[in-house]
Amino acid sequence: MSQSASGTRDGAPRVRPGSSTRALSEAYDTALLDLDGVVYAGGHAIAHAVESLADARDGGMGLAYVTNNALRTPDAVAEHLTELGIPTGADDVITSAQAVARLISEQVPEGARVLVIGGEGLRVALRERGLEPVDSADDEPVAVAQGYGGPDMAWKRFSEACYAIAAGVPWFASNTDLTIPSARGIAPGNGAAVEVVRIATGAEPQIAGKPLPPMHRETILRTGAKTPLVVGDRLDTDIEGAFNGEVDSLLVLTGVTDGAQLLAAPPQHRPTYVDRDLRGMLTGQPEVTEEQSGFGCGGWTATAGDERLELEGDGDAVDGLRALCAAAWTAAGDGACELDSAKALARLDL
Repeated sequence: MSQSASGTRDGAPRVRPGSSTRALSEAYDTALLDLDGVVYAGGHAIAHAVESLADARDGGMGLAYVTNNALRTPDAVAEHLTELGIPTGADDVITSAQAVARLISEQVPEGARVLVIGGEGLRVALRERGLEPVDSADDEPVAVAQGYGGPDMAWKRFSEACYAIAAGVPWFASNTDLTIPSARGIAPGNGAAVEVVRIATGAEPQIAGKPLPPMHRETILRTGAKTPLVVGDRLDTDIEGAFNGEVDSLLVLTGVTDGAQLLAAPPQHRPTYVDRDLRGMLTGQPEVTEEQSGFGCGGWTATAGDERLELEGDGDAVDGLRALCAAAWTAAGDGACELDSAKALARLDL
């Protein structure tokens, strides 16, 4: 199989994508799938997602849907996925609301009041852990829980959070994703809302969601996965979360990460595997070889020059991107590659 998800075999940074002679759906027992940008975008299934997930499930792979979005309940997410043609139960969905609710429950008494700055998903998760959601800083909460509340969340909710935090109430955030994909483009995420409260109070929250360990722990506790594969579209949440959890990862190019960002990724953001979309779960992953002239994969050869990355050859565009990753990551070592990649990427239809 591949290198470990830490990106190393011997403590050195990952310098090329991993390879697998077996389909990833056979090599791993459970896929831990992000939702926005991986399975759907703006409420609609991403191309090839429905059939790819069905094939993986029929082949015996467990599917768990792991999202930093704390707005919707697991029941609502499962219903949406089922409507898209992906049969899903609520137990197959793990949210950052559940992770932050567990984190809070470990630090406050059972039945304690928690001020909620967010949506129904956060309220349901808190009740699941025996906590009482409240709406005002005057309700004597012992914690503040902030999660994504959707585009219509009232500004006064931030004020309630600030009043409680200023009075010394500990602050917890489901996640700090600055953006969230939508059908119309990239919109502000919970991280942007967290910044509002941070600026007003000067406080720092305890954070549960990806890429931090509480989310990974919640996922493993709920799925029982032994050999999980994290599948995501974001380097700073999905891939870094896999890095922190020391498990392997597959980056799909259907969401927010583009080729230039991938090539410039520091070690903790370098995925084990790279593929165009979820069909990559159903196949092996080709080896990137080191050659005298650079790094080769599927008819492409990539090299790192003094100022830019170079790409020669022909074939599948993702193979070219894999070769470029090897050249860029090797040149960068334990840093981020700063070589110009625009001309090389222009040769790939991604």
